[in-house]
Amino acid sequence: MLYHLLYPLSGDIAFFNIFRYITVRSFAGFILGFFIAIFWGKRFIAYMKERQFGQSIRELGPESHKKKQGTPTMGGVFIIGSIMLSSLIVGNFNSMPYLLCLIVLVSYFFLGAADDYLKILKKNSAGVSARGKLLWQFLTAGIVGYLMLAYEVTDSELYLPFLKAPLFNLGWLYIAFAAVVIVGSSNAVNLTDGLDGLATGSIAISASTLGLLAYVAGHYEISSYLYVPFVDSTGELVVLVSCIVGSCIGFLWYNSNPAEVFMGDCGSLSLGGALGTIAVMTKNEFLFVLIGGIFVMEAVSVILQVASFKMTKKRIFKMAPIHHHFELKGWPEPKVIARFWIIGMILSILAIATLKLR
Repeated sequence: MLYHLLYPLSGDIAFFNIFRYITVRSFAGFILGFFIAIFWGKRFIAYMKERQFGQSIRELGPESHKKKQGTPTMGGVFIIGSIMLSSLIVGNFNSMPYLLCLIVLVSYFFLGAADDYLKILKKNSAGVSARGKLLWQFLTAGIVGYLMLAYEVTDSELYLPFLKAPLFNLGWLYIAFAAVVIVGSSNAVNLTDGLDGLATGSIAISASTLGLLAYVAGHYEISSYLYVPFVDSTGELVVLVSCIVGSCIGFLWYNSNPAEVFMGDCGSLSLGGALGTIAVMTKNEFLFVLIGGIFVMEAVSVILQVASFKMTKKRIFKMAPIHHHFELKGWPEPKVIARFWIIGMILSILAIATLKLR
């Protein structure tokens, strides 16, 4: 809004020229996202408590989680609401990457909201069926992947972090590859959302790293110097990332241990999908495995646990996802969260370091 309404007036009022700068709008987006989330959060939690819309805790989980029974959930409503409002104010809607990422964010939000609605309000423990979720996710991701290529937002070449030249060109098969990355990211973040603030903090860390890489990819001189594929207009994704990070940190104000509210599927599925979309549009699909290492670790632990039990009737971990394994080993919940955040920060720093290894 500021970009579209005020920047055109910069010819008459020089001050308005600042709204063309990504850095200025990114800073504003972070501040807006944070304070909007803080403002809405308190009221949202009070409303959910009044309506007695609380989280059900499964019996097989760690004993310490039983006291969380009834904690308000669907906090993703005010996270995504804060992102949308702040991005509406500071975003440049002429940017196709910006719009495509918002499409995934909003579509997956409605999917997660439908799942939360069935589980929490309708007392349907199954929620949206697994097949229904995947159909919705892949359909959205496939459409966005097609639009990326059709509107030449990005190309169909694959890049590895340590190589200057592309590995090979997938052609239209890139749509399926992009969809797998986006859907995989969405579900991996969803699996990570099991401890107070764990997913929220991890999202903020990964998003910040992807935002830096988006700025590099969208800046011709910097991308050329670092041998990073230049992707026009992806610099605008930094503004959206700032709104995401600010809103997540605002949510963390209430979601930190002991949590006053949980994110719910409407938050984790949508934010995970947005991260995957940014990784695809900035040509960091493989590097995202490192950036989102916490999410990958959580998802792989579930896959290994299920596969092991089906084949051998034995479990590899005390419980999956893996954060519960460490809880059952005796780690206090805050320690598990803090250590996972530390690992996430280290992985993000390593990912940034690859920029000088090409």
